[in-house]
This record gives sequence, structure tokens and C-alpha cells, in this order.
Amino acid sequence: MSDSLNEYRQAIWPLPAAQRNAEGEPRRLGIELEFIGLPLERVAECLVTVFGGEREEISDYECLVHSPDLGEFTVELDFSYLKRRGRERQAGNEGLEDLAEGVIALVAKRLVPVEIVAPPIAMRDLWRLEDLIREVRAAGARGTRDAAHFAFGLHLNPEMPALDAATVQRDRQAFMCLYRWLMQRSAVDVSRRLTPYIDPYPKKYVQELLQSAAPGDTSELIDQYLAHNPTRNRALDMLPLFAHLDEERVRATVDDPRIKPRPTLHYRLPNCQIDEPQWALVHAWRDWLQLEALATDPARLAAACEDCAQRAGSWSEQLFGNWAEAAYRWVVPELL
Repeated sequence: MSDSLNEYRQAIWPLPAAQRNAEGEPRRLGIELEFIGLPLERVAECLVTVFGGEREEISDYECLVHSPDLGEFTVELDFSYLKRRGRERQAGNEGLEDLAEGVIALVAKRLVPVEIVAPPIAMRDLWRLEDLIREVRAAGARGTRDAAHFAFGLHLNPEMPALDAATVQRDRQAFMCLYRWLMQRSAVDVSRRLTPYIDPYPKKYVQELLQSAAPGDTSELIDQYLAHNPTRNRALDMLPLFAHLDEERVRATVDDPRIKPRPTLHYRLPNCQIDEPQWALVHAWRDWLQLEALATDPARLAAACEDCAQRAGSWSEQLFGNWAEAAYRWVVPELL
């Protein structure tokens, strides 16, 4: 593509107010895309076509694509049992489970999503991922709305600008204030609402956090979170970040090997509608930036928290209030 077209595409991907991390380096973001309709080999070909590099096979259910300038992409069938069996066979450990594996794999490849896990990419370069979406879409990928039982998501893993307790607190409060609005904007599919993977925070925890004073330290935040959320199944999963800050404290309550410590949030709300031409990553990104904009505006955040706490404590608002509509007062029109 021409340089001018790429400059235009880059311009429609706005950047957050906080563009650097605690070490002063440009902030990065990882994404995870779930879809169906393509074998792993074809997905890997799409990655190589768009970003160059080479494919490395891990097993029948996992492979890597090493991009020379963006890093290591993982392509995998999102099924822990099959990935374990595939690695065992690669190591020469075959056995009685082989027949069961074959049957399960046959069914899984029709129902279980393929997942692309992107490496952390500088936020200023995220626009380049849209080329991957177009390539995979053209190859035949199918997303959340292709069938009633598909519950495929797009996950965003934004690096934190700082790791102090106040910054972490503000991000969670902003998410709670905008949660209903984000649900509406994301048009979260019914199939995904029925699964536990993107459950909302418990009401008691929401009320506590909206009315909390500035935290003393991150251990206080972690303990409060784990008391109410001893699970990965949250629309905004804090466990990767909290494990990065204090892994021993997190593992003592939630000893799940899928928790990977990293200095990021794990936002799991958006659908993956990769087969729909009007769908684009930038939409979910712009919605996420609304959260960051609110979190970095103390006066607006305080007003939003007070308003949401009052709504959360009102039975009439619980039953009849339009929280999503009310949250529009806290968004920045220029980012829509």
C-alpha cells in the first residue's frame, strides 16, 4: 500500500493519553482472536503473507509464526487436552489415548475456535493488524454470529502505564462506570452472555470499589479482588496483572496454570465478528480508550463513580434504569 494510505489508516487509530509505560518505553498491546473455519496451517499462511517470517510447528494443534518486525504469533486450537496430547506425541509419547484424541480432535475442529495470540505490539503500530483481519476473513474465517452456539471473542491486553495502586484502582473504577455502555457498544452476542467467561463483577464488589478511598498499596487491591473474584471468568480479568505484581498471593487463591503473569489488563468483552466486512479491531480499541480517558480525568471519574454507586444502590435503577444510556455522559465524543 502507498505511504499516504498507510498514514491515513494509522491516523484513525487514536493513541491513549498515557503512551509510555513505567519504564518510559512505548506502551504495547496484545490481542487474542477466536474464530472457526480455517485449519491452523491456513491461518499461519495468512500471518506469513501479511507480516512475513517463518512458521514453526509445535504440534498438530499449535504453531508459531515468527514475524521479523512484530515478534512471535501463536496459532492454536483452543483446547487444552488436545494441545497437551499433541505435545506428547511430538515428544514420542504415544499411547492408549491416541484413539480418543483422534475422535475428540475430529469434533473439536468443528466446534472449538482457532485462536491467534499476537505478541505485544506498540500501540502506534496496532493499525497494521487490520491487514491480518482482512486476510483471514478472505480465507474463510467465521466469527461469533455465524452460528448460535459460537461464543468467540476478541481479547485486548493493554500494558499498564504505571503499576501503582492508584492507577490500577482508577482503571477498574472507570471500567465499572462504563461497563453497561461497553456491553451495548460491543453488542455482546447472546451465546457469549450465556457462558461464564465474561461474567460481570459481583454487585457487592462493584459497590465497594466505587466508594473506596485511595488504596494504600497493591496488596490491598489484590486481596479485595480475590475475595470477590477468585476466577479468570470476568469481562475485565485482573489476574494476569495481579500475578505480575504478586504471583504467590494470587496462586494461593487461584492456582490456575492459564494465568500468565504480565503487566497488562485482560479485557474480554468484545465479540470476534471477523467474517463481517464492517467489523474492525479499531472499534473495540476506540471503546477501550474511553475507559482510559475516564481513568485519567480525576474530576470526571469521581463524578462517574458517585453516580454509578447511587444507581447500584437504587432498586428502581436496578430494575428500570438505562445505565448504558446514562453512561454516555462520561464518554469523549471525539473518540466515538
